[in-house]
Parts: sequence; C-alpha cells; structure tokens
Amino acid sequence: MSWLSFRLAVILAMLLSAGPALAAQKLAFFGYRMINSSMQETSAVETGRIATLTREFEARVGASGKYEIAPVPEAARAALAKTAGMGECNGCEPRLGAMAGADLVAWGTVQKVSNLILNVNIYVADVKTGQFTFIKSADMRNNTDESWHRAQEYILKNYFLK
Repeated sequence: MSWLSFRLAVILAMLLSAGPALAAQKLAFFGYRMINSSMQETSAVETGRIATLTREFEARVGASGKYEIAPVPEAARAALAKTAGMGECNGCEPRLGAMAGADLVAWGTVQKVSNLILNVNIYVADVKTGQFTFIKSADMRNNTDESWHRAQEYILKNYFLK
C-alpha cells in the first residue's frame, strides 16, 4: 500500500467514524401561535399567515441540512390542545418533543401589539434537559405577508441557521 493510499484510507476511516456526529439533530416544531395584545381582533388573514409561517419554517429549516424536522404525532398535538399552548404549559415542551422522537423542541409566537407593531419569536429547547438552546425575536413594522416572512427569515438566516 502506498503512502497516498494509506493516507486516503485513514481519512476515509475518520470520516466514517464521525458520521453520527455529523447527523442532523431531530427538531419537532409545534408551529406558531398568535399573541394578540392589540385592540383589533385576530383576522382570518393573520390566522392564515400563522399557518404559512409554520410551513415556511419547516421547509427552510428542514432544507438546511442542520436539522431534520420530526413529524409531530397526533398524540402530542392532542396533549398540547389540553394546555394553554407551547411556552405556557408548565414545562410540557420537552415531553411533547420526546413524543415526536426529537432531540430539540421548537415553537414560535407572533405578538401583535397593533397593526403596525408586531414581532416574531422563535424558541428552541433541548428535549433531554428542558433547557433553552435558542431564543430570538425580530420586530416588524407593518402587518403584511412580506413583513412576517422577512422577520422570520431574518432570525433563521442570521441566527438559527448560521
């Protein structure tokens, strides 16, 4: 075996042994929920934007290669429905993430202060420890499809997927 062949074999063995360390973490995303502290009621358009933001998050994060989106089982969704919601369920988040077989559990909120002032928040916690591993917020001005998309994209591009 030549010196070059030996070096290539060693490098290949190192890469193969590092495989599990390079695997994407499983992330269970429970979607966004609206926190409306404004004087206006939540509109059907805003409810639709919550669903769109959730789909965009899962697509963007799943395509990143950094995380694998773990499907949330119906049993976990049913358990969540009996609570005040993600972030307000007295620490249920890690248990719900474990039900999805995930390493991390994530959720988001959109807080509407008024039709002009809103913010997107993303929370991620470790399923085993329950400790937060990521919390970030982006303020947005204007209540449009574009502003919601840009606020989430700002967090994902500049912090979460960086």
